[in-house]
Amino acid sequence: MSHRKSEFHYLLPEELVAQTPLPERHAGRMLVLDPARRQWSDRQVMELPECLLPGDLLVFNDTKVLPARLSARKETGGAVELLLDRLVTSTEGWFLARSSKPLRSGMAVLLPGGEKAYVSGKEEMRISLHLHGNSTWAAILETHGSVPLPPYIQHAPDDQDRERYQTVYARHPGAVAAPTAGLHFDGSLLARLNGSGIGSAFVTLHVGAGTFLPVRTENIDEHRMHAEVADVDAGTVSRILETRARGGRIFAVGTTACRALEAAGASGTLAPFQGETRLFLYPGKPFHVIDGLFTNFHLPESTLLMLVCALAGTEFTLAAYAHAVKERYRFFSYGDAMLILPPALPGRQQ
Repeated sequence: MSHRKSEFHYLLPEELVAQTPLPERHAGRMLVLDPARRQWSDRQVMELPECLLPGDLLVFNDTKVLPARLSARKETGGAVELLLDRLVTSTEGWFLARSSKPLRSGMAVLLPGGEKAYVSGKEEMRISLHLHGNSTWAAILETHGSVPLPPYIQHAPDDQDRERYQTVYARHPGAVAAPTAGLHFDGSLLARLNGSGIGSAFVTLHVGAGTFLPVRTENIDEHRMHAEVADVDAGTVSRILETRARGGRIFAVGTTACRALEAAGASGTLAPFQGETRLFLYPGKPFHVIDGLFTNFHLPESTLLMLVCALAGTEFTLAAYAHAVKERYRFFSYGDAMLILPPALPGRQQ
């Protein structure tokens, strides 16, 4: 059965888009969805330990956000806005570029600090930029880049964003957007989860700039996901299999952790995974690894909302979103959270 992009639309008042984080990471609200009973309840993020069971496992994405937005210029003086998609080597990376006229292969781009990069290739909406000089992309971005806040956050990034648009457990630099479900977790919440017998494990998925791009085809079967680099190591695979053998449930913290895990289990057998994934989960696609999901609220007609609908059911999910709008939940990256309890879905790995 094919699905239309318009099936995943909902109306959101602009004032419900959270522009700044709450004073404390764990202070958000949490809408708990129980798809099996078709019920939801209004809770708080700090109540997450009470909503899970001892022996459950939370899987977090430990990617670290790079200051990935960069202002540059053409040799002719024209402005160029760059957003890193992903690094290939220390001196080569793929970028989304905005300029008055498209950049062509061989053209030079003048970077802050006097460095120069050359366009070495083009692919879809991206360009490849190769540094000529003694610096690295990581060093240039760290010195001159800014936090890559999503386009719906309207203020210029500041020092607060440098801290709060990053999870407290971020370890592996490479993302250009935060795994925002993880922004709710701080030391106190993590300690309460651990004290409640709820385990934790980590994967890495470097969120690319393509996460900001809309679905451009009305028939979503024709949409091609942007590639992202993921790493699910043997230790995490063992934790998941041990948890399941004891009767525990697997909850992904965020759609990025979900995509990494499901990429590792896409063959039908969960195994360590390293490499690129373009996995697109939407209604009708199976989940082989996760049982439940802790996530933020997502944009209308986005692939992330489609993933949530695939797990919880489209009609039920959109009804819950309508409730969240009515109850004035805060939406998107700095917004409130949703916990999706395990639905009755077949095909789980044992």
